Amino acid sequence: MEPLLSAIMSDLLGRALSVVIQRYGPSKAEETEHKLQRLRRVLLRIDATVEEAEGRHITNQAMLRLLDMLRQGMYDGHYVLDTISYRCHGEVSSGGRDVVLSRLSSAKRLLSFPVSSSSSRSNLQSTVLDAESLKNMEKMLDGLETLMGDMVEFAVFLEGYPRIPRQPYSEHLVLDKVMFGRQMEKEAIIDFLLRPEAAGDGNPGVLPIVGAARIGKSTLVEHVCLDERVRGHFSSIVFFGGDDLGADNMAALGRSGVIKHQDLTAASRGRSLAVIELAGDMEMEEEAWRNLYCSAARSMGRGGSKIIITSRSEKIAALGTAPALRLKSLTQEAYWYYFKTLAFGSTNPDDQPELASLAMEIAALLDDGTFLGGNIVGSLMRANQDVQFWRRVLQCSRDFTRKYLLTYGKHPKDLLERGHPVYAWSMARSQHAVVIYNIYQERTREQGVPELTAHDIIAGRAPLQGKFRVVGWRSSIPPYHTCMFSCASQTAGCSTVTKKRPRKMMV
Repeated sequence: MEPLLSAIMSDLLGRALSVVIQRYGPSKAEETEHKLQRLRRVLLRIDATVEEAEGRHITNQAMLRLLDMLRQGMYDGHYVLDTISYRCHGEVSSGGRDVVLSRLSSAKRLLSFPVSSSSSRSNLQSTVLDAESLKNMEKMLDGLETLMGDMVEFAVFLEGYPRIPRQPYSEHLVLDKVMFGRQMEKEAIIDFLLRPEAAGDGNPGVLPIVGAARIGKSTLVEHVCLDERVRGHFSSIVFFGGDDLGADNMAALGRSGVIKHQDLTAASRGRSLAVIELAGDMEMEEEAWRNLYCSAARSMGRGGSKIIITSRSEKIAALGTAPALRLKSLTQEAYWYYFKTLAFGSTNPDDQPELASLAMEIAALLDDGTFLGGNIVGSLMRANQDVQFWRRVLQCSRDFTRKYLLTYGKHPKDLLERGHPVYAWSMARSQHAVVIYNIYQERTREQGVPELTAHDIIAGRAPLQGKFRVVGWRSSIPPYHTCMFSCASQTAGCSTVTKKRPRKMMV
């Protein structure tokens, strides 16, 4: 009898405590707001630390890895905060979220997003996360706060590095003028170039750099070669393209290559840097490379000369004397940070949450991780910050992407990378369609560049027939490439685009 009474009393006590906790304990809305405030505070600390670190000339590899961890934490935190903040403003355009939300993988992984919001209020106080989402957010917050707690020594060591002079530009102008997201890779390459070779045969060290098309290989190498430390270390820096390769050309550096730097002072005498850029999917046979390398070794001397070779092909990794550097696409979180700044310019996204919600969906649809699509669409949006215009951009981009996913099971960007022509999406209704056959890069020049731009194609201002070239995007940072499209107009419905049988959508 006594055990039974004890069990009954325990049950009653438990129920009473639950009622008290539910009545007087913090509500889910208050708990959500508390965690969001914690997230804002820790992000403010991380932002300040990253900004201070980016204003210093850091050369220590361990410090750079710590900075990279901080940056990724900053991107992750802002991505989650923005996703929650702008969620209630995105319900008006949720008709096509089947494609979009499947690509918002990071936020969905962190927060399962059963969210309640009052239609009469559109602020964060109306946002409520369920218990599982709160638990996930708590885990992320603990991680970010621990990360910041571990950075005490990092902040102290920063004081020992010299400051980098900067002009007071707004953030979007800074992004237009600097290389985004590759600082750690840049310092890794410079560390390889300046590192003395271990005792051995004295032949040049070789660093392969592998990455997809338009992911920034040429930009990264150009910025490395413009660094004063590199220019002070080598007497000559010569670039070779695929057409320049040959034992004779390498034996006489500069005969066919482009000389980027030449300094015959005693400090750098005898050391040369050769950069070999293999275009497209061009590969190099082992025998051809062996002959080329032997010729380069004889001509470049034995005083610490180096070779950098870049390609899309993974096979060049075997040519290196050092582990290959593999360039990856930006993460979803880093890409959103970049795209948001391009789309909003100097305005604050928090002041226009409905636009910010639309921008998140557009960024997810681009599926880029590179810079071409972000710059084309971001600059278009920045020039017209109107809700109706951005909704139109989202709808057209969504319809365009869904069509290719349903028909081919692939994003149109992936098809173009494989050499398949695709239709260019447009915001104008027309009987004519523009087909993009090829995307390529050329050096920016003032003469002979088409006046037609990617924005003209989107607006429907394209020739009604024939083949033509289009300026997709002009880079404002070295090596100042212009991205070009080879296009043709055709009557809608008369497609020359490779057709396949429809298949189940793969997202």
